Amino acid sequence: MRLLFIGDIVGKAGRNAINGRLARVKREHEIDLCVANGENIAHGFGITAKAAAEMFGAGVDLLTGGNHTWDKKEIVGLLDSRPIIRPLNFPVGAAGKGVWTAQIDEKPVAIVNLMGFHNMGVVDNPFYTIINAVEKLRNDGVKHIAIDFHCEATAEKNALLKLLEGKASAIAGTHTHIGTDDLLIASGTGYVSDIGLSGIFSEVIGMDSAEPIRRYMTGVKQSFEPSSRGRSIFQAIVFDLNDEGLCVDCYKIKAFDDGEPFISMRHGGGW
Repeated sequence: MRLLFIGDIVGKAGRNAINGRLARVKREHEIDLCVANGENIAHGFGITAKAAAEMFGAGVDLLTGGNHTWDKKEIVGLLDSRPIIRPLNFPVGAAGKGVWTAQIDEKPVAIVNLMGFHNMGVVDNPFYTIINAVEKLRNDGVKHIAIDFHCEATAEKNALLKLLEGKASAIAGTHTHIGTDDLLIASGTGYVSDIGLSGIFSEVIGMDSAEPIRRYMTGVKQSFEPSSRGRSIFQAIVFDLNDEGLCVDCYKIKAFDDGEPFISMRHGGGW
C-alpha cells in the first residue's frame, strides 16, 4: 500500500502546485491514498468548500487540519460532509473527528490528525491521545496507521516517533512549512519531521515577506498575506507499507515551478 502525504498547501499558489502535477505523481508512483494538510488552502488561512472541492478534484482523497482549522466558519459543515478531519486532540465538544478510516485493497487503513503542544493553542495532551487511539485501532484489527502530526517543535515530533516506533506505519510532520532532511524508517515506522509547504517557497513560509520582516523588526503584528509571486514548489512524501502495516520504503517528491517532479530524498534506514 502506498500513501502520499502532502504538506501544508498554502493559498492559490499551493493549490496550483497540486493541480499541476498530483494526477501524474499518483499515476507514476502507483499511489493508493493521497492525504494533504489543507488548513492553509483558502487564501493561506482555513478551509472553504470551494478550495476543498478544488483539491478533491485534483486527486486529494483526504484533507487534514491544524491550528487554522477553524479560521473559516463554513468548516463546521464541511467536517460533517466531506473527507476532512481536524486534530484528534481538540477538546471535547469540537466539531468533526480526528481519525479517518477506509478499506484499501481489502485492508483497513486509518489516518490520524494530531496537533502538538508547543505554541499551538489549547489542545489535550497529544501523547496520551495518540497512544490510546493507536492501541484502540490495533485492537480493532487496523495495522495500517498513518499520522499527520501538526506541530511546531521538532523535538516534540521526535518524541512522538520514539513513543510510537513500531506501532504506527508512518508519522508525517506538518505546520512549519519548512521541509526537513531526516526522512527515516524506525522499526517499521516511516517518519519525517516536516514535509514542507506546497506553494511559494521564495518568500517567507509561503507568505509575502514584507509583513513577517516588519513583525520581527517592530514587534507589531498585522495579518500575513499568501504570496502570489516568486518560485513555487510541490513537496510530498511517499510511504510504502507492507501487508503488516510496516513501512518498507519512503521517499520525497519535489517539483519546482513548472518543472518535472523528481525524487529528492530517500530514507537512510533507521537510527
